[in-house]
Amino acid sequence: MSVNSLGIIGLGWVGASTAISILQRGICRELLLYDLRPGLAEGEAMDLNHGSSFYPPSSVKAVSISEMKHCKAIVVTAGRGGKPDESRLDLLNDNISITKDIAAQLEGYQGILVIVANPVDVLTYFYQKFSGLPTSRVIGTGTMLDTARLREMIGRKLDLDPRSIHAQVIGEHGDSESILWSTATIGGIKLRDWKGWLPAYEDQIADQVKKAAYEIIQRKGATNHAIGLVTATLLKWLIRGDKRIINLSTVISGPYGLQDVALSLPALVSDQGVTKILEVDMSEDERDKFFKSADVIKQAIESTNY
Repeated sequence: MSVNSLGIIGLGWVGASTAISILQRGICRELLLYDLRPGLAEGEAMDLNHGSSFYPPSSVKAVSISEMKHCKAIVVTAGRGGKPDESRLDLLNDNISITKDIAAQLEGYQGILVIVANPVDVLTYFYQKFSGLPTSRVIGTGTMLDTARLREMIGRKLDLDPRSIHAQVIGEHGDSESILWSTATIGGIKLRDWKGWLPAYEDQIADQVKKAAYEIIQRKGATNHAIGLVTATLLKWLIRGDKRIINLSTVISGPYGLQDVALSLPALVSDQGVTKILEVDMSEDERDKFFKSADVIKQAIESTNY
């Protein structure tokens, strides 16, 4: 297993944005690319290599999936993208067969799988089942992006840097996601006690976070830059073993009494993957929404023929 090598499966909008974000951060010395369309992967590799004077040393190659098995982590973005007014769960039937095929080609892989393709929670569940990897090493980006969107929107409302805001989204990366307003803080002060914060902002921002992807897709056809930054940052923390606590999707059994379902909760990550799932305080309403979100994902999993 090479800590200096990363792979990306799927070189559409998201895969390409993830690749450039990885290179600009100098996360690896070797970046391997695969796409069902070999010419696309080769073209992206050529294009990225031509910019090598402007990022830390790294080689970029187009390869087969089997040639990625030494990579410390492999990002999976492969799958059909969402259409305007289409939910992430609507993508399930088209993308789950792709999941099974890729997992079969990764047989024997012992690194970390980072799932980005949607519906990310359900696909994280099936990548873990199909690959046979431990749950700790199959990670969906989950609500890491939703949490970033939430913090940006709160920051914009209050004219603050989003990095100063501690607020999180849990559950599904999708329409049933739940925001933990009751524990959101800024500099140790509860968000609800912050001067200038109004209760009406909560429903307004929650709706904006939930609809963010749809709004972008309607305008440009896909969301790619923010999730590329999210994925590259997650990889950096995994490779460095930074022991960060991040909202990520993994298959869990036990926390909150839930069994065998993939969803997002705050998770401690290291160079071994997810090492601990945190059970955080929630209000009664937040808890109800969280369990409803878990039910949505479980129903989606059970609706498949796999």
